Amino acid sequence: MTNFVLVPGACHGGWWYQPVVDALRSLGHTARALTLAGLDGQRPAGQVNLDTHIEEVTAEVGDDVVLVGHSYGGSVITGVADRVPERVRALVYLDAFVPEDGDSCYAMIDDELRRWYIEGSGRTGYGLEPMPFFDPRAVPHPTASLFQRIRLTGAWRKVPVKHYAAATWPGRSPLADTIERVRADPSFVVHDWPTPHNVLHDGPGRVLDLLDLTAGR
Repeated sequence: MTNFVLVPGACHGGWWYQPVVDALRSLGHTARALTLAGLDGQRPAGQVNLDTHIEEVTAEVGDDVVLVGHSYGGSVITGVADRVPERVRALVYLDAFVPEDGDSCYAMIDDELRRWYIEGSGRTGYGLEPMPFFDPRAVPHPTASLFQRIRLTGAWRKVPVKHYAAATWPGRSPLADTIERVRADPSFVVHDWPTPHNVLHDGPGRVLDLLDLTAGR
């Protein structure tokens, strides 16, 4: 049995992972998909930054855990693994950010998404509005978490197993620079998936297969 903690991307909650969580539990694993502060209706988005999310997920991590992050969630799981690498069995990035020390999500994307970050935050200044095609359950994402520079010691690299699923975007992926860097890193296993950024768009099969592989190391 493996313990999975799953962190969603911007504007999404733990509900996004529910088909994966259900399947993992049916296989006998423990799986928790988190809805982060500022997206759960319990805390104002203006009181939340990246550190907030890293701290709350770190508090959920027991021993020998597999951390899974989609999109923005990649920055969160990297920060958690940097704080408690001894507790993390594996890191799984689903078309996600993989930051270096001093990076922010804003710094790691292309100009098109930067425009969304700025224009989509203009209504309140605190929350990034979901894109029109997002799931109707999506909510504004705490803006500060996307602009704050992450502080890393490099301890996250001690995690022995690291997988990256690279989705096929139309044209050049906004995460192309991250993906290139990860491909050149021998500590990562990279999987190319013929999916959009929403890697669950056609069901949980690919993600489940990757996590099942990870459970076996």
